[in-house]
Amino acid sequence: MAYVVAEPCIKCKYTDCVEVCPVNCFYEGANFLVIHPDECIDCGACEPVCPTKAIFPETELPADWSEYKALNTKYSTEWPNIAEKKAALPESEEYKDKKGKRAELSLAPGGKK
Repeated sequence: MAYVVAEPCIKCKYTDCVEVCPVNCFYEGANFLVIHPDECIDCGACEPVCPTKAIFPETELPADWSEYKALNTKYSTEWPNIAEKKAALPESEEYKDKKGKRAELSLAPGGKK
């Protein structure tokens, strides 16, 4: 079992989770992070530090966000790995508590300016 990053991360991209991950299984999109399911060791270190509560054990992923399991799997093989904490997106505080952000998800890779 792995952890999954879901909708609350969109347009926030806090990287507190990256900082505590012992195996560097996070990958960076333009406005979202994903977890590589085959690299995640299910340690759970990332879940409690996420400011938006966007990280879930695969078995506890809310049904409304079930598509995020596939998104994490797909984009963790296409986006660059992120292993160090970075500043959150400039709009993160505005989007932190917003609901229904799926249409805002950019599928472009991150890490490059």
